[in-house]
Amino acid sequence: HARRALNSQVMQYLIDASVYVFRAYYSMPDDMVDESGNPINALYGFCRFIGDFMENVTPEYVAVLFDESLSKSFRTEIYPQYKANREPAPPELKRQFGQCRRFVRALGVMECASPAYEADDLIGTLVTHGRDQGRASTIVSRDKDLTQLLTKEDVFWDFAGKGKLHYDEIPASFGVWPEQIADFLALAGDAVDNIKGVPGVGKKTAAELLNHIGSLENIYDNIDKVHEVNVRGAKTLGTKLETHRDDAMLARRLTGIACDAPIENAETAMQPTAPRLGEINALFDEVGIGSALRRQAERVSDIYRH
Repeated sequence: HARRALNSQVMQYLIDASVYVFRAYYSMPDDMVDESGNPINALYGFCRFIGDFMENVTPEYVAVLFDESLSKSFRTEIYPQYKANREPAPPELKRQFGQCRRFVRALGVMECASPAYEADDLIGTLVTHGRDQGRASTIVSRDKDLTQLLTKEDVFWDFAGKGKLHYDEIPASFGVWPEQIADFLALAGDAVDNIKGVPGVGKKTAAELLNHIGSLENIYDNIDKVHEVNVRGAKTLGTKLETHRDDAMLARRLTGIACDAPIENAETAMQPTAPRLGEINALFDEVGIGSALRRQAERVSDIYRH
């Protein structure tokens, strides 16, 4: 089907939930607990963030994407060590993730997670869906991996952090263009996700290679020209790359974001509805959250009831 011309007036917002749940977990006091002594710090901070976002941005299209599992995904089938270096979330945080998802649903906002795909892939799928409908996307995250999804109409928004970055501003922050990010991570590796990349090729070398030659595929097609790149150790770089070609190609299968995850009814689900205040108050009663966040939910309700 033909892709529609992008309507610059309508923007969809895709929120990388885990970033903001973890941020709240580590920044809010850990003595915030419910009557049973269970921590609620991540829940409180995340609810405040989402409430602020909905109240101030008032999006027409929005989705909040969660990670369901770190230990199972299509990437672990390709490479079992993927993310194996990460500690599992502690039980008190797992509980709060479930509560955060419950809050988003009660707020009338689409939330989604998948056992086979990561939040990044769900975001990539909705970015592609939006483009097919003629909408640009604002990706709300601080994870540089997601910048690979940007085209000139899209925005990467590190909410409560560095602020908004447009396509043309990505190289100044990350060293390469958005369409080179997955290749960059495949070459330099990504310690956070336990992806090795090419031993001896760091971030600076990876960026220089891509700036000089363009893409991972072009680098391997022009391996005899790699010595011309202005980096330390350029003479031995071709040999390193050739020796670890399989590692680089495997890494590239892991660093690329999938844009074909199964998401049902995306178009209608992304359009927020009025919050179900009874459900929000029931959740807040259970965990002992007071009036400020309830009043915020009421203000959001006033916006989306009309």
